[in-house]
Amino acid sequence: MDILISGASVAGPALALWLRRYGHDVTVVEKAPALRGGGYAVDFRGSVHMRTLERMGLRDALEARATHMGDIAIVDGTGARVAALPASVFSGDLEVLRGDLAEVLYGATRDRVRYRFGDQITAIEQDEHGVDVTFGSGSAGRFDLVVGCDGVHSGVRRLVFGDDPAHRRPLGVYGGVFTMPGTMGLRRSGVMYNEPGRAITVTSPHGGDQIVSMSFYEPGLEFDHRDVDRQRRIVAERFAGAGWRTAELLEAMERAEDFWFDSTTQIHLDRWSRGRVVLLGDAGYAGGPGGNGTGLAVVGAHVLAGELDRARGEHGVALRRYEELLRPYVATCQRQSGGSPDFLVPTSWKKIAQRNRFFKAMRYVPVAPRLVRHFATKTATAFDLPEYDLPALV
Repeated sequence: MDILISGASVAGPALALWLRRYGHDVTVVEKAPALRGGGYAVDFRGSVHMRTLERMGLRDALEARATHMGDIAIVDGTGARVAALPASVFSGDLEVLRGDLAEVLYGATRDRVRYRFGDQITAIEQDEHGVDVTFGSGSAGRFDLVVGCDGVHSGVRRLVFGDDPAHRRPLGVYGGVFTMPGTMGLRRSGVMYNEPGRAITVTSPHGGDQIVSMSFYEPGLEFDHRDVDRQRRIVAERFAGAGWRTAELLEAMERAEDFWFDSTTQIHLDRWSRGRVVLLGDAGYAGGPGGNGTGLAVVGAHVLAGELDRARGEHGVALRRYEELLRPYVATCQRQSGGSPDFLVPTSWKKIAQRNRFFKAMRYVPVAPRLVRHFATKTATAFDLPEYDLPALV
């Protein structure tokens, strides 16, 4: 088939890799002018995630870029360490920067897939035989299948499934992420500071530059996801007057060229496909923090491509089977993410102290880290990965 994918972050290139191996013609359209690097760390955990990376032929390349992060120190307003987040708990079996993952996926597909950067889908019309697509550049094309891999703010979802607010379930946490020069002497380590409803995490996975995350809890906040200047002001306003080294970080945020801001949001839809249009990854079922979103994207890509191959051209059968297989797994991951606000941004000093005591106690109970890791991995492995015919890696 001739297949169009919207989105060139993780889900899109992961699907493109599989589709080309199965012999389809693939175009990936991405509104950003170039591949977007940088960003926060993402992790894979458990046999389902790791076996999928092995089948993709990317595990070695990704392990070469692993962060190998140490513990993240939790500090008070004076910078004194009061507890720590164990790396064995939060880093999974393999942790990489989102930008590094995107580069590996792009490198594995760019010679066999058509990438159209700086463009986006603006209209979709379909019939039983194909999908007519209009692009922002003014060009048009007809495809056998269109896949929306364009994230929480998916344009494909809006065009085909509507812009129903009920599709989005914000968890109340908002955050900005940016890179700045290293000022804290971190290397493969990090530091976290909390005040009620506010959290700052600074990490340096590879030494040198620092990745800063500034999150806050504020249910119901409205913002334009395209207005970056306003997003910077929102973060600056919410962290005004905060202690520790917050003023220094806010100054760096104003200069950062890679600033990114969004809400922690889950996506819930009754269906992931309509006709010849289907959603994959965050566009259709964003899990939220701790919901294995990156793992869901790569596993979902494998299942969607495998079912398309197994159905031998019966796209309706393939899309139904893709959803039947994956939906229980997605629901499990989304349930796990529901409690993330209390961990990320405790809303009172009492809750902050309780969380810190929990992690401090883990140092003295050897089995505790293994138990926490076990329960986190249990969710990631709550899926029986189908055995598909796997074309040879080329």
